[in-house]
Parts: sequence; C-alpha cells; structure tokens
Amino acid sequence: MSAGTTGPKRDTYRHGDLRNALIEAGLELARQGGPEAVVLRATTRQAGVVPNAAYRHFADRGALLHAVSQAAMARVARTMEAEQAALPPAADEAAAARARFRAVGTGYLRFAQEEPGLFRAAFHVPGDMTHAAADTAAGTGGKTPFELLGAALDDLVEAGLLPADRRPGAEFLAWSAVHGLAVLLIDGPLRGLHPSQAHDAGQHVIDMIERGI
Repeated sequence: MSAGTTGPKRDTYRHGDLRNALIEAGLELARQGGPEAVVLRATTRQAGVVPNAAYRHFADRGALLHAVSQAAMARVARTMEAEQAALPPAADEAAAARARFRAVGTGYLRFAQEEPGLFRAAFHVPGDMTHAAADTAAGTGGKTPFELLGAALDDLVEAGLLPADRRPGAEFLAWSAVHGLAVLLIDGPLRGLHPSQAHDAGQHVIDMIERGI
C-alpha cells in the first residue's frame, strides 16, 4: 500500500501486530521522505488504522520516530552483514580480516546510496537527545553497525594488521570518515556523482582509513 492510500480501517490487531505494522508503515514513509515524513497521522493511515490507534504503543511522534529510526539502523547493520557474507574465500586470515573490515564500510555506503530516506531516518537524533539511545538497532547477528565496525577492527588486531596500541577509539575515526562521505553523496555536493564514481570514492576513503589506522 503506497503512502497516501487509505486502506480499510482496522482498530484491532492480534497481540503485537499493531506496533510492528506502525513501524513498517513508518519505514515506508521514511523511505520516501526521510524522518520528516514519519508523522503519526500519516503512519496510521499507511497502516490502515484509526489515528488514535498509534497511542496504544507510542506516546508521541518522537517515540514512533525513534522506533522507526532503530528499525532503519537494523537494516543498515543487515546490509553490512550481507556485504561481509558475500565475500569470496580469502587466502589467509589477514586477508580475510582486511576484507571484512572493508566490507563494513562498503555495505554502509551502499545502504546510504540505495536507501537515502532510511539512512537519514536511521541517524535522526532529536535536538534535545530524547530517544537518542540505540537499543534495538542490531542486525541478524545481534550487532549494531557500530559494533560490527568494532568487531572488524578487533579482527585486524588479531590478524596483526592493526597495532593493539592504535586500536582504542579507531571506530570513531573510521565511522566519521565513511559517514561523512555518505552524507556528501546523498545530501551534499557529491550527490551528482555517477554510481561508479561514488563507489570509487568510497573505496578510496576506505583505503585512506586503512593507511591512517
């Protein structure tokens, strides 16, 4: 059902279904228009329920948007996991660790370019930091995107590619560089790049991160 389409109104759901239906509706709205598009009335209309139904599970728009943001972040994590799972067999553990690390960044950038609305929603944080905690943003393997990056960095240390004394805080440097490029590609002056150019830019940034850490 597309946004703006009014389906049959349902004011009851089987236990647990309504909350998930509202989050899925919110995700579809975010896909089309980013976090700004996730409002209670539009979400209930998308889900096919009366407006007041949302208040059974979400105190206000902020609570709903937080749940949608967390669900979008979990999709970021799953895309990163899929990028790692698709890697071909490596010659040795060092090569495997390096490939897993690079796949984290590649998957992150791929999600941003393929799902810009959801990417914006995933990183939406209210000005007052209400609902800012990441508590349900894990992928299939139980790790958030930040934890996937941390695990990949730990693998580099174990493989002898990253000195242990340079490991602390490396997540913040790597994340900042890749996230900055992602924002430039979807909302900044690089948004007009051809997909192949955007891919090359991503690989160059990951090269830079590898050299830097």
